[in-house]
Amino acid sequence: MSSAMVCAGSMPRGPARLVSGARDAAPGVRLELPAAPGAVPGRRHRSRALPAPGSRAQSRAGSADSAAGNGREAGEEERTNLAGVRHILLVLSGKGGVGKSTLSTELALALRSAGKRVGILDVDLCGPSIPRMLRVQDSAVHQCDSGWVPVFVGQDKAIALMSIGFLLERPDDAVVWRGPKKNALIKQFVTDVAWGELDFLIVDTPPGTSDEHISTVEALRPYQLLGAILVTTPQECTNIFSKGGGEELAKHAGVPFLGCVPLDPQLSQSLEEGRDFIQEFPKSSAFPALTHIAQQIVDTSQRSS
Repeated sequence: MSSAMVCAGSMPRGPARLVSGARDAAPGVRLELPAAPGAVPGRRHRSRALPAPGSRAQSRAGSADSAAGNGREAGEEERTNLAGVRHILLVLSGKGGVGKSTLSTELALALRSAGKRVGILDVDLCGPSIPRMLRVQDSAVHQCDSGWVPVFVGQDKAIALMSIGFLLERPDDAVVWRGPKKNALIKQFVTDVAWGELDFLIVDTPPGTSDEHISTVEALRPYQLLGAILVTTPQECTNIFSKGGGEELAKHAGVPFLGCVPLDPQLSQSLEEGRDFIQEFPKSSAFPALTHIAQQIVDTSQRSS
């Protein structure tokens, strides 16, 4: 898996109340959602339930998974829902507030503008901002025979999105869960979402380095990841108007530097209002930077195919 780096300006986030819980979510218990319109009532989908962390059922499942039969079954389930995804791209950041979810959203819009079918898996469980950025925060997630149906964005439905933001009772609620519960939901997101045919699946991870990142990478290990993008700001400490820090870090890490996205009020405004920045602000200073980064991702995917 290759890595690359983007230097981005920090984007503001609105306040959120410290409230625990998502719909029908209990520790180690599988989330069950309403059936999608047209789904056959009572018909089971192919993915399996996750046992409670630390339970005897989990121990038995762990032992059984080492056997060839259950190992094949789990692999078949995962391949079923990700079989149509050509390239998977992780988006990471060393800390919060640097524009990671902003970049994930704008990359998806830029790739869609280039004629690509894109999915976004938002595993930033404690700060699921992408539904609002794409103006689908009031949408609902349903179940079908193959698992969860993602929310489709826009009239062309060229962007599919799955986020815990769709499972919260209120959009301002924050998820306060221990690690095992978060990890169980991430695994369920990876195995249970029916993505269909996608050119790119962008995985927006939480800020920092934590259990969630390990769980995400482990769950995606059977698949050929296109790479990872690290989003950072240019300063070493506090001056966001510094320059060159991201490029220096890329040189130090020995990874490609994809570009620098300048601070732009139009970009911030479009995200707050759920507008398509790529379509509506082609004269913005951030537009060429974002489209250039997206084109480099397309070029990399073509070389890897």
